[in-house]
Amino acid sequence: MPITSYGILVYKIEQGQASVLLAHPSGPFWADKDSWTVPKGEPEQNESELATAKREFHEETGLSLDFDQPLLDLGELKQSADKTNHIWAINADPDLDHFSSNNFELEWPPNSGKRQSFKEVDRVAWFDLKSAKTKLFPSQRLFVDRLNSALEREQLLK
Repeated sequence: MPITSYGILVYKIEQGQASVLLAHPSGPFWADKDSWTVPKGEPEQNESELATAKREFHEETGLSLDFDQPLLDLGELKQSADKTNHIWAINADPDLDHFSSNNFELEWPPNSGKRQSFKEVDRVAWFDLKSAKTKLFPSQRLFVDRLNSALEREQLLK
């Protein structure tokens, strides 16, 4: 059954240059990898797509955003044969000192019968658009291109 995750890509513009806020997945599999993601997740029962994106952003980062401003719909991209990501972008500059992430449980080490708790995200950081494309999972890189195109159309970048 196909799965869709919904997320929020935060961006800011300083001196005509855009940067995006990315999240580094936590847990033993990602500890030594320099792979980053857009905060996102799957809906709860009867939850709207955008409500899911907002909830997941807050759960994974602990950061507050002003959702009274318009969001830019960056559309959907296939992550795999059975998974799609739908991302919105918002212009914001949250205080990263308030970063905190929810936890998940995982059997670790594998086949040990022991369950351990890990943060879903271990850190967040700002990246310029070029760097973001090298850090993001390949299936999410086109979202940066879509954001860049939208910002250029609005003549917000130098």
